[in-house]
Amino acid sequence: MRQSLFAFIKNFQRFLRRIFRKDNPKLPYIITVLVAFVIVVGGINVFVELTETLKDDVLAQYDQQISEYIISFRSPPLTQYFIFMTHAGDIYGYLIVFAIALIVSIVFFKNWWYATQTLFVLLLASISNTILKRFVDRARPGIEHLVVVETLSYPSGHAMAAMAFYGFLIYLFYRFKMNAWLKYGIILLLIFIILSIGISRIYLGVHFPSDIAGGYIAGLIWVFFCILIFNLVVVFRRDPKT
Repeated sequence: MRQSLFAFIKNFQRFLRRIFRKDNPKLPYIITVLVAFVIVVGGINVFVELTETLKDDVLAQYDQQISEYIISFRSPPLTQYFIFMTHAGDIYGYLIVFAIALIVSIVFFKNWWYATQTLFVLLLASISNTILKRFVDRARPGIEHLVVVETLSYPSGHAMAAMAFYGFLIYLFYRFKMNAWLKYGIILLLIFIILSIGISRIYLGVHFPSDIAGGYIAGLIWVFFCILIFNLVVVFRRDPKT
């Protein structure tokens, strides 16, 4: 029994040395898979914890205080901006951005797979958001709504889709070999869009801040889940460069 255990440990050590050797072309993908797995598991735990505290008085107090603070900045110019951003987080906004991403993928990177991956992440987030809304069944805030809404409140579909779609684009741009100033400028712009879409929903009175937090967390889970899956596909291919 002891010899069998020692043999297993030695074989496992050889396996790890073979996998994590510096000249292994699959090593970056393996490390990405491990990091993504940890983030997905942690994100699910955080999302479950937040969902379980939705009816907590302390969370309700924070929701109210944050909402009142953001709404206190209402002004005609700011209202126009946030209405524009909330429309950018609707289906037509994503269709426009997806079309641009598809053109860029084909023209500059000679690969339509990047745009397809991004669309896949968005579809997963949108479908799961509908299911989660019905499961949690949380009503919208009882304050003035500056835009028309017809669905339930938690988690925010706009925040979830924005984090999933633009979050995955951030991952792709981070991997691209391009001018560093242009790369990080685009990443900062995408982060700004994600934040603007989320804040717009609170500003317009159609979501609690915890709805936005839940949407961001759920969207981020999908981003890293898809990163995990896409990199696993590469790991199990013979040549990760093809």
